Amino acid sequence: MKFIGKLLLTLLLLAVLAVVLVYVLGQTRWAAGWMSRWISNNSEYRLSVEKITHSWSKPGQIMLEGVTLAQANQPQALAAKQVDLAFSLRQITEPRYFGSVTLRDGTLNVKPQQGMSLPLQADTLQLSNMALQSNDAGWQLDAQKVNAGVTPWQPSAGHLLGENNQFQFSAGLMVLNGIPASQVLVQGEIKQDQLILSDFGADLAQGDLTGVASRAADGSWLVERLRLSKVRLQTPLTLEQFWGHFTALPSITVKRFDLIDARLEGKDWAINDLDLSLQSVTFQQGDWSSQDGTLSFNAGHIIHGNFHLIDPIISMQLSPAGITIQQFTTRWEGGLLRTSGNWLRANKRLQLDEVAMAALEYTLPINWRALWLQPLPSWLAQVYIGKLTTNRNLIIDINPDFPFQITALDGYGSNLLLANDHQWGIWSGSLKLNGSDATFNKVDVRRPSLALDADAQQINVTELSAFMPDGLLDAKANVSQQPGKPFTLSFDGRSVPLNTLQHWGWQPVPLEGEGNLQLQLKGMLNGDGSFKSSLQGHLQATSKEGQTLEQQLP
Repeated sequence: MKFIGKLLLTLLLLAVLAVVLVYVLGQTRWAAGWMSRWISNNSEYRLSVEKITHSWSKPGQIMLEGVTLAQANQPQALAAKQVDLAFSLRQITEPRYFGSVTLRDGTLNVKPQQGMSLPLQADTLQLSNMALQSNDAGWQLDAQKVNAGVTPWQPSAGHLLGENNQFQFSAGLMVLNGIPASQVLVQGEIKQDQLILSDFGADLAQGDLTGVASRAADGSWLVERLRLSKVRLQTPLTLEQFWGHFTALPSITVKRFDLIDARLEGKDWAINDLDLSLQSVTFQQGDWSSQDGTLSFNAGHIIHGNFHLIDPIISMQLSPAGITIQQFTTRWEGGLLRTSGNWLRANKRLQLDEVAMAALEYTLPINWRALWLQPLPSWLAQVYIGKLTTNRNLIIDINPDFPFQITALDGYGSNLLLANDHQWGIWSGSLKLNGSDATFNKVDVRRPSLALDADAQQINVTELSAFMPDGLLDAKANVSQQPGKPFTLSFDGRSVPLNTLQHWGWQPVPLEGEGNLQLQLKGMLNGDGSFKSSLQGHLQATSKEGQTLEQQLP
């Protein structure tokens, strides 16, 4: 019996010694290397562990140091200075299920490749001072100084963080789809392919971002609330390119978006002191829809090329029928511009109830005629103004071929259709304009006046007149609405300089002094060739001395 007792004691001591030996050897670099090679040789993963350690102050966990992990022939998924594995009672039946897994001081690629799934699970995955990266089509992510918790952690194929969990996330620095942010805080959950962001915030472009949003399984977003304040954003993009980033996004439904005291600047455009509020709108495939939405904003300045608005204020109602412009006022070109009306989706018609312009000092673009002939964008087929009033405006054209200036221009128009089938023109309505003084290519006149009526067939200019120092210029014209805009003009000048028309492109008149002029002219305003080459005309000039001259064009 003593022998059996000694034998059992010896075996027990040997077993304890073996356990101690395994415990000690298990924490050597040799053991870590052997385990790494065994896993790499017997699985689809490539694992490297520099050292395995255990502390009796934390008996329920082991620490792996210098860890890298990747799938065979794939980019690296994990590189961490330390990985802490906390044991769980559940491991009695599920050895690969841990109480917690903590990744410290490294980099995790959350979308390393399609189909990768780690053979581990845990009640909690924690990240401590990690970097997160993702380079798939929908998420271009690079986050630094990340601290996060995911509960529970159940990775699946293509979803390294799992498909059903709750998470908290913070990052010192983050770039998401090219947009940099700092001090990022996010709380939310993942349900299958649905992402719910119950609360998020960040420092973005020197401002503050907060919001609540969710993404459905089909990739569409619902923004419950998004608020940006004091943003100072500079971009090398043009306004069209900048807006193109947003129209390229998946379907987004915005319940409320507020932009407060923002300053945005890009290539050839800028907006400062901008306050904007948008509610109940869906953006999809470059278009928008709304049942009962609103848009309102005001800004200090809006600049796009040579276009400059000062203190614009806009208030709109959005509906399936289109947009109701409740208010639009702005200072523009030194004066005031005010209007209200509707944009109708069915026929792409901008229907303005009233347009008022006062005290403008406007210089026409050098290529204004080419701009006038360009077709309007697809969303704008017609422009209609119920009532137009202009007061004390100054209009200048600096085109060296035919400069002109009209001072103190007043006017009134009604039922004006200024664009039809995406083309500018005067397609219907009546218009009366008059100024105090004008200069047309070095010819000074007083009290220039214009009156016209237009319908679908023609524009009838019933009055086109101006005073010269000792005489009067008077004309009538008719412009057809047919392609090319063929026109006829009947012009009379009484007691005017006989070389007046020479300044306006007619051939020299070999008579001196003042007299009477009678001109009949026809041509094409918008023909395919040059305007001058389309003209045909007959001029009769009579001097004060009774000399008469007739000229033909061509």
